[in-house]
Amino acid sequence: MTYVALARKWRPQKFEDVIGQKGAVDTLKNAIDAGRLAQSFIFAGPRGVGKTTTARILARALNCVKGPTSEPCGVCDACREIAEGRDVDVLEIDGATYTGVDAVREVIVEPLGIAPMRDRYKIFIIDEVHRLSKNAFDALLKSIEEPPPHAKFMMATTALDQVPVTIQSRSQVFELKALPFAQIKQQLKDITGKEKVQIEDGALALVARSAEGSMRDALSALDQVLAFTANKVTTKDVSTVLGLIGRDLQFEIADTVAREDAGAVFGLGQRVVDEGFDLRIVCRELARLMRDLMVLKIDPARVDDPEIAAENEKEPLLALAKHFSREDLMRAFDLLSRTEFDIRNSSHPRHHFEMALMKWIHLRQLKPLSELLAAPVGRSFSSGSGSGPSDAGAKAPAYTRPAAPPPTADVGRSFSSGPAKPAGDLKAALMSNVRESNKVFFSMVIAQAQSVEHEGDSLVFAFAPVHKSLRTQFEGKKGWLEQIAAQIAGRPIKVIAKDGDPAVAAAKTAETVQAAAKQADLKAKAKSEPGVQNILDVFGGDIESVEEL
Repeated sequence: MTYVALARKWRPQKFEDVIGQKGAVDTLKNAIDAGRLAQSFIFAGPRGVGKTTTARILARALNCVKGPTSEPCGVCDACREIAEGRDVDVLEIDGATYTGVDAVREVIVEPLGIAPMRDRYKIFIIDEVHRLSKNAFDALLKSIEEPPPHAKFMMATTALDQVPVTIQSRSQVFELKALPFAQIKQQLKDITGKEKVQIEDGALALVARSAEGSMRDALSALDQVLAFTANKVTTKDVSTVLGLIGRDLQFEIADTVAREDAGAVFGLGQRVVDEGFDLRIVCRELARLMRDLMVLKIDPARVDDPEIAAENEKEPLLALAKHFSREDLMRAFDLLSRTEFDIRNSSHPRHHFEMALMKWIHLRQLKPLSELLAAPVGRSFSSGSGSGPSDAGAKAPAYTRPAAPPPTADVGRSFSSGPAKPAGDLKAALMSNVRESNKVFFSMVIAQAQSVEHEGDSLVFAFAPVHKSLRTQFEGKKGWLEQIAAQIAGRPIKVIAKDGDPAVAAAKTAETVQAAAKQADLKAKAKSEPGVQNILDVFGGDIESVEEL
């Protein structure tokens, strides 16, 4: 007896058999029952989700002897022949083969006017319709726009964006979605039960996960596994046949990283290669594991979700999740995703994979930025447990958070009478407030003033004669500055700009050059600190300023 592949044997034969596409199925059934059928349909979506299958079921529903009906009998000649692909009035056309305009005219346009030989409707099912040429679409357009009453068009495509909008606008478009993991796994479980195949729950999960939303791919993979293992399937069998890395090995790799066992990394790399795994798939599955661990970090109750864990995987996953922070998991996911991409073009995939695991361990040694910023003033940072530079007499640059500006009143606050603020307090508070409110204006204008003096109820800013443009910008912000100063002082304060001393300007320029040179030297020392370099590696950016304490 000829063997029939599982994907063909268990292909849905009625609307109720189509899984994961309830919206499209219910719409079609209601349209049939209400007699509101369009002339043309487009079924779009990823591979293996039921596009052509749904078109065939719709063709059966329209041509069944009991039809049009939303529940075709499945036993009449029309139902059986459509299911087998040999009905003379239902033409299945491969868009990848009949791409040219002449082929479309010969196969579709010219036979369109001929009435069906037996069935109620002459139906054209065009698979991969997006492969038609522009001229072929133009030839098809008129037929779809004004077909004879006995003709229906059903098109399937994995690239809806490549189907002209003129065709789409004359059709009912159904976008089918990738199937959820749980539905694929349940369908596989039902089918293996009917086929009397014993299969481990973890093996079902591995096959379903590898299908990535395609029921056809899942059944084809299961067929391949059954050809290898007969009637009893283990997780290891699936891993061996399909080249998929099992969860046990994934857990071992993640545990090795969690223990920061660098010595074991190269042994794992050798083992993964010896067992014949595709390293890109290994990276993809490890990235998926990081996502699952993140879900459990946020909501441990999700461990009962079959998409997250099979029955025997729950305890190992929960235990593993305790060894990673959320930051660890996000960094690991990014690293593994990049590594999967990089391995595609690598001449030494194994080396690339092993170094990615080493980098993963290194990333776990990074300290949270909030912890570094909260460190005591004067403390130098280094990776690991080392104490950092120990050069005698050398001053290591220390990093602290900028001092928070003194609290200021809200804009519009009424001024209260009270003792005047000391000049130093007023100037410092104003500078801090302006810096926090408008960093660009502070750096480009306020910080360039030669001097700032408090004289009674006035703050006087002196600008070098060559800085006329800065003084003009300052004048434009005087009202805003006076408002801030008045809020700080509790009384009206006048803000005044004046020309500074040219000699002072020249001296200040020399000081600025020296300060810039010193700042550059301090930045270089700062970047030599391992802890600082780790932060820059992970978060990017650069050091804005350094203070020597």
